[in-house]
Amino acid sequence: MQQYWQRNVRILLTLLGVWFLVSFVCGILLVDQLNQVRIGGFKLGFWFAQQGAIYFFVLIIFVYVMLMNKLDREFDVHED
Repeated sequence: MQQYWQRNVRILLTLLGVWFLVSFVCGILLVDQLNQVRIGGFKLGFWFAQQGAIYFFVLIIFVYVMLMNKLDREFDVHED
C-alpha cells in the first residue's frame, strides 16, 4: 500500500508542477517573451494569463482521473 501512495503523490506533484509552469511561469514570468507571439489576434502571454491556465487546469483534472483509475486498477483498489 505504501507503493500506491508513493506513486499517487508522484503523480500529484508532477501534475501540480505542470500547472505551476503553465500558470505562474508562462502566465507571469515569461509573459513579455510570450507576448511576441500572437494567436487569433491576442498576445500569447495574455492568453496564458487569462484563459490558458484555466484550460490546462481542467485538462490536468482529466489526466489525473485517468492516471488514478489506472493506478487503482493496478493495485486492485478500484471501484466496480
